[in-house]
Amino acid sequence: MTYLPHGKAARDPWTVEVTPSSAGWTYSGLRVTDLGESPVTFETGDEELLVLPLAGSCTVTIPGQRFELAGRASVFDGPSDFAYVPIGTEVTLTGSGRVALPSARATRRFDPRYVPASEVPVEIRGAGQASRQVNNFCAPDAFECDKLMAVEVLTPGGNWSSYPPHKHDTPNPGEAVLEEIYYFEVAGDGLGYQRVYSSERGHIDTLAEVASGDVVLIPYGYHGPSMAAPGYDLYYLNVLAGPMEQRSMAFCDDPRHAWIRSSWAGQDIDPRLPFGRTS
Repeated sequence: MTYLPHGKAARDPWTVEVTPSSAGWTYSGLRVTDLGESPVTFETGDEELLVLPLAGSCTVTIPGQRFELAGRASVFDGPSDFAYVPIGTEVTLTGSGRVALPSARATRRFDPRYVPASEVPVEIRGAGQASRQVNNFCAPDAFECDKLMAVEVLTPGGNWSSYPPHKHDTPNPGEAVLEEIYYFEVAGDGLGYQRVYSSERGHIDTLAEVASGDVVLIPYGYHGPSMAAPGYDLYYLNVLAGPMEQRSMAFCDDPRHAWIRSSWAGQDIDPRLPFGRTS
């Protein structure tokens, strides 16, 4: 199953729990929790992970270190600070609000780290009705770790992102093999849509109406567009990992639609971007 509506992948204390085993693949994972009165304690095991506030703030406590994450009011209020936690570490989370933990199975241990929101690179991608914002907080060029990659994409209402459709499923020059998770939030209790369809790797056919807390898994295949319904801004957290020695998010556009990129040259960027703070 590629589409997991809110609650389908829940297991206390997680409102979302996607593991490599539950997804039927090898590397990528994601957990989301709503922090409140009780702390959440767990072991990272063979996974490296990030602690990323989606709404609210939290404290991350690991043996010998403590990170205070200021967070943000919502995912539409600019990038958040975050913490990196390596494999083989006990973690305790306390605070108030919703926190995401993108993760990947890893073999190398990196030092725990804190990254302030001001150091998160923000990119405006596309143009016209394909304008969107990408917070590259754990892109390969922005943050060093073993296998994990993660970015946030914000799409103004009525626009398309993850467009033109593309894939990461075949070991070709210029394309990395990746398992990808989309976790969605939509402003104003609205809705959006996500398309995933077949490539030479295999058959897949998903057109999901998505709302806050929903997840789409992409083991292979072309994915896109991600469609923000008019009136409702769309957010998604992408979590990616794969077998490559060097982390890469390289992709291959669907050749039928690759021409779309050249059409952006004569179009303006959507004036509603960027969302929130950018420094």
